[in-house]
Amino acid sequence: MISRLKTMLEGGHFVVTAETSPPDAADADAVLAQAGCLKGVVDAVNVTDGAGARAHMSNLACAAILARDGIEPVLQFTTRDRNRLALQSDLIGTAALGIPNILCLHGDEVDVGDHPEAAPVHDIDSRALITTARRMRDEGCFESGRIIDPPPKLFIGAADMPREPGPNFDPSGVTTKIDAGADFFQTQFVFDVNALKRYMARLCDAGVPERANYIVGLGPLASAKSARWMNDNLFGVHVPEPMIERLEGARDEKAEGREICLELLQKVTEIKGIHGAHLMGPRQEQTIAEIVASSGIVSGRSGTG
Repeated sequence: MISRLKTMLEGGHFVVTAETSPPDAADADAVLAQAGCLKGVVDAVNVTDGAGARAHMSNLACAAILARDGIEPVLQFTTRDRNRLALQSDLIGTAALGIPNILCLHGDEVDVGDHPEAAPVHDIDSRALITTARRMRDEGCFESGRIIDPPPKLFIGAADMPREPGPNFDPSGVTTKIDAGADFFQTQFVFDVNALKRYMARLCDAGVPERANYIVGLGPLASAKSARWMNDNLFGVHVPEPMIERLEGARDEKAEGREICLELLQKVTEIKGIHGAHLMGPRQEQTIAEIVASSGIVSGRSGTG
C-alpha cells in the first residue's frame, strides 16, 4: 500500500485534495455518483467522519469503496464517537482495506447535530490519536504493547487553523502535533491570503514546513449570504469584507465564488511553506473538480505517473 499523496509531496509537487461526505444511502453506487467526478482530478479525497455530528454511511466503508474504484482516500478519524479500542481496530482495518492516509480530528460537538442526546466519547484527544497511530505504524504495536504483524503503514494527518499571528504567536499547537507523529496538516477554510502569508511566515520561522507538509483549506463561496454565515458560525474562518462585496456585486454570485476560489488556489501555490491545497464544501464535489481542472495544477504535471 503506497500513498500517492505522500509520494507527490515527497517529490516536491504541490498537491490538491478534495473532500466528500458519505451519503445517506446503503448503496456503494451512491458514493461513486457523488465523488466519482474527482477521480484523476485530485491527488486524494478526504472522507468526513460524521460531519456536523450527523450519522451517514460509515466513512470507513465509503473510503473502501473509493479505494476500490481507484480514488485514493484520506480517512478522517474523530475521537468523538469511538474509544481507543475501536480507534485502534479501525486503524488496522483502514490499512487492510488499502486506505493509506488518515486525518486525526476532535470532531464536531454532538449538540450541533441531529442527535443532541448522543453521548460523546473523547476517550483520547486528537493528539493522542496521532501518537497512537504513529506508534502502531513505527513500533508495530497497540497502545497496550501487543504486537501488530504486519503493522499499518499510514500517512498521518492533523488539523490546523491559520489565523492572524499576533505579537505573542505560539506555534506549539502545530509543533506538538508534529512531535506526536503528524506527517501533514490540512486546515480550516482560508479566504484572507494576506493573513495566511503572515501566518506561514511565522510557521516557516519555527521550521514547520521542513518537518511536516502543510495543505491549506479552500472552498467555493456560494453567495455573499453564505460568506457572512461562515464568518458568524465557523470558528476561525474570516471572509474579508471586500470579497463579500465582490460577491454581492456579481451578476452570478455562485460563478463569482468559483472564480474567487480559483484565484485563491493559484495564489496559495506561491506562498512559501505551503505544500498543497484542500478544497471542500458540502456537496460541492463537481464544482471542486471543475475548479481543479481549470487550475491545471494536477493535469499540468509531467512525469508523475
